[in-house]
Amino acid sequence: MNGGDAAGRLVRPFTLTGGRTRPSRADFTLITMVTAVDPPPDRAARPQPEHTRILRLCAQPVVVAELAAKLDLSVSVVCIMLCDLLEEGRITAHAPRQISRTLDMDLLQKVRDGLGRL
Repeated sequence: MNGGDAAGRLVRPFTLTGGRTRPSRADFTLITMVTAVDPPPDRAARPQPEHTRILRLCAQPVVVAELAAKLDLSVSVVCIMLCDLLEEGRITAHAPRQISRTLDMDLLQKVRDGLGRL
């Protein structure tokens, strides 16, 4: 985990989160889809540089795990920063869709048969 900026300076994760170690909300999992709000709300304060990087990466929908990888930060640090942006109304977060819990035995049989033919 590097957390470095464009000039190569090291930024400690606790400075990015204001010393917080836990997100203020439980909205984010590894596969939560995050998208920047466009245009940003009028009442929002100017974002910090790290938040600006996140917003730039979230111009198109992206999942939390991919965002953390692109930022080279831990998921927990990214989730804390995402909570800040969500509370400011700068991003939207969409939980993954629930997959049906019922088993489709016909589909499973077709998959098994297909694998058997390989």
